[in-house]
Amino acid sequence: MTDLVVTTATDGGEVLADAARVGNKFARQEVLRRAGFRVPEFFCLPAAAFDEALDALRPSLPAEPADGADRAEVESWCAAAREALGGARLPVALAERIRKEFAAVAGPEGLVAVRACVVPAGAGTDGAADAPENDAAEAIGEDSAVDPFAGMSDSFLYVDEDGLEDAVLGCWASAFNPQAVRYRTLRGLDPLRARVAVGVQRMVLGTRSFVAFTRDPRDGAVRRVVAAAYGIGEGVVQEKADIDHFFHDPATDEVTALTVRKQWSMGLAEGAAAGAPVLLPVAGELADVPVLDDDQVRAVAELAVRVEELFGVPQDIEGALTEDGVVHLLQARPLVTAPPTAGTAPATATATAATEEPGNDQVYWGNHNITESFPGVSGALTFSQSREFYRRSFTDLYRRMGVPESWVRDNAHRLARMVGYLEGQVYYRLDDWHALHGQMPMFELVRRGWEQAMGITGPARGERRWAAPAVALALPRLAWRSALHPWQVKSFLRWWDRQMAEAETIGDSPEELIAFYRRLWERAGERWGVTLVNAFIALVVLGAGSVLLRRWTGEGPQVLVGLMGGGRENRSLEAVRAAMGLAELVGAVPELRAAVLDDASDPEQLWQRIVEGQHGAAVRDAARGYVARYGDRALHDLKLEEPTPRQRPWTVLALIRPLVRQGATVAASRADEQAAARKARERLHEVLPNPVRRAVLLGVTSLARDLARIREDTRFCRTQLFGLSRDVMWRLGAELARTGVLDDALDVADLTVEEVIGAFDGTGTVTDLRALVALRRTQRERWAKNPQRPALLGTPAGLPLARALPRASAVGKAAAADDGLLRGIGSSGGVVRGRAKVVLDPSTDPDLAAGRILVARETDPGWLFLMMSATGMVVERGTLLSHTAITGRLLGVPTVVAVPGATTAIADGAWIELDGAAGTVRLLPPSEQPQEPGDSEKPQEPGEPEAPVGTAPTDGTATTEKGDRT
Repeated sequence: MTDLVVTTATDGGEVLADAARVGNKFARQEVLRRAGFRVPEFFCLPAAAFDEALDALRPSLPAEPADGADRAEVESWCAAAREALGGARLPVALAERIRKEFAAVAGPEGLVAVRACVVPAGAGTDGAADAPENDAAEAIGEDSAVDPFAGMSDSFLYVDEDGLEDAVLGCWASAFNPQAVRYRTLRGLDPLRARVAVGVQRMVLGTRSFVAFTRDPRDGAVRRVVAAAYGIGEGVVQEKADIDHFFHDPATDEVTALTVRKQWSMGLAEGAAAGAPVLLPVAGELADVPVLDDDQVRAVAELAVRVEELFGVPQDIEGALTEDGVVHLLQARPLVTAPPTAGTAPATATATAATEEPGNDQVYWGNHNITESFPGVSGALTFSQSREFYRRSFTDLYRRMGVPESWVRDNAHRLARMVGYLEGQVYYRLDDWHALHGQMPMFELVRRGWEQAMGITGPARGERRWAAPAVALALPRLAWRSALHPWQVKSFLRWWDRQMAEAETIGDSPEELIAFYRRLWERAGERWGVTLVNAFIALVVLGAGSVLLRRWTGEGPQVLVGLMGGGRENRSLEAVRAAMGLAELVGAVPELRAAVLDDASDPEQLWQRIVEGQHGAAVRDAARGYVARYGDRALHDLKLEEPTPRQRPWTVLALIRPLVRQGATVAASRADEQAAARKARERLHEVLPNPVRRAVLLGVTSLARDLARIREDTRFCRTQLFGLSRDVMWRLGAELARTGVLDDALDVADLTVEEVIGAFDGTGTVTDLRALVALRRTQRERWAKNPQRPALLGTPAGLPLARALPRASAVGKAAAADDGLLRGIGSSGGVVRGRAKVVLDPSTDPDLAAGRILVARETDPGWLFLMMSATGMVVERGTLLSHTAITGRLLGVPTVVAVPGATTAIADGAWIELDGAAGTVRLLPPSEQPQEPGDSEKPQEPGEPEAPVGTAPTDGTATTEKGDRT
């Protein structure tokens, strides 16, 4: 049995250094040990032990699939092998041997980490002391330089002697984990030939842990980056703990830090002798203390550099500090980085180091939540209007929040570039947002929630500027502003309604239109800050509610989410229910109902008959009233190149069609909303019996609900503001087309606002607008074909964006966690099962989402009709205060936001289960999918090309399926 367990003592370390037998992970550990690094003692079960175990089980397994077998057959066999390995027992002699080695490594009462490392069949020899990085072998091994197989095999921590055998079997079984099988298939490797080595290493009971990189993993620059957290390294690797980031410049020896308030670490549960790591609270006195001091950062950086010197390529290392301050090296692997000028596709650091410019600062850009308003590629008209909106409205915010006007004037350049135009996509320029927001004394109270809402992570986070005296001095101002806020909001809404009334009186002459436009935006710039103050106060209140709920009940935010339901309707919901009311009236007229549901009907002619009263005065008045009041609300309603019902009133019929078909009613909608709110209050009563604390929480959530309503009210006003701008620009475009300056009125989509106005008032610098439009249209159409960019990206500072911007590349597909769940933020409670409808283009007919669970990258208020048709919603971006979250609660539709990669991880038509309270999405296995007679629709297989966006499945089932909501 000696060849099935290898240690330095038994073989001199020769087998331990052979990656072909024990895998790259453990071979490197032996090389590091020989070189004198402080590596905890370990032993290995080489791949040969796995081979023997699997061979012994083969008689009980199904026949091995032949070459060319379909994927389902291969995956079925691998699942059987996984179950058999996990449920087996070790041979008595092998079990006794590993217990003996356990005692030698950890002692009879000690703990170990048991880790798997895949050693695919056919691997060459690798890892000898004189050649630790053999590229030929590493091309196919886990933790290799070119193919890390990240997260494919399992690890078990805090394992005692009694749990050792089960941990080894679990590692072996992970050779056939579903994600590992599919990954090997994708990489062209035989999934049936995977082999696993198992390493058993003394568990270092670290009080602090780190992952360190010898090159900046964002761009390959020559700086050392250290991510550290309290507790063990799983908290860093899995990003479950609160993590500080440190940057060491080797040229100056300077250390800079981006720290966060630490609330959670990972470690062994209090009082437990062994078992899986859990989240643990960080002691209050450590919450604001950097995990590492500058000298410790330098020591970790030096350790990483020594590892790089040993292996000859940049490294990614993991380690821990014990209570005595000693640094232990746990793992090392070649570093993978992305060069700044070569897109986002991974590349080895050795390939990028030669092109780096050490010390070159980064400018970070993010569109995590701005795509809710400006999805995809936008035209020049839309971008120029959005830029003006951000400049004016945030200038007013800073004035209201006490930022000195002299400072705002001196930073006008930052206000002018708060949003950027990155090859047609609208992005926030995050360094300017940090600089501007950081001037608000109260900003540190909401920084964490704000960064979460903006999708800002890692080094893109701004420098923390916590100053307790400044915050204390600002609290009375915030309290006073909060007290005045309801009155100011009412005043704002009254003012805005007057602007809408005034717009009805504007004539058609360019002079009148331009004067109205200038006057409107000048006035808006003096008032719109109140809507942003609302967002600030809402973040404070929501954060306070979450803290109280966690401290008093231990519950997550899902209870808070439920409590925010109910209450008075906001303007966005009024628009939804106005559409429901119109659908009810249409459904009550049989002839009209049939015409609306008939795809062959001409919607323009049908709408004309409705507004002429041919189907009754009630329907006529409701239709006219809807367009007059809510005609600016549509898909993409902030994109000025997109029409709304204000310009195309007959499009309302497509929006209400699924409501007519479903028989949706306003009364039922309100009843669902109230039922969800009542259920949340009942849950709070269960988890918080203390009546005083319960009253406090209900008061906080009532305030949060009011602030959320205000947010939706003012967002609807923003829709109307852009709607008025669209109307002005389109009417000016019509005049430019009438006079021959442009070919078509909608050519203004490729001009800026100032270029359109300048054509009339003499401030334009281009006379051949037709040529300018042609150039920009060609450019925009080219950009629209590019793959989606990441929501967060960096570019080298000081370079023109044409040189600095990475080439667009497809965003990687998200993978489910080990438990098969995709996770996000639960934002509207309830559990629903149904088929997914993946929507990348919101111009999709709402009928196609009927009875489906809507899956999207982001939504904006114009998605309401798709949302209303759906039984659940899964969105890649968003927060508890995002439009999607609020609308889900108001409509009583189970909703999960901030699910990374949902549109790629979930195939169109796949059966999924959504838990809107827990914030999880589960892909249902075939055994749990309903059997529907005659159902020919099949989920799209991973890796298959995506179905054309906005088209229905050919079998037509999308319009009749209903999710099973509970």
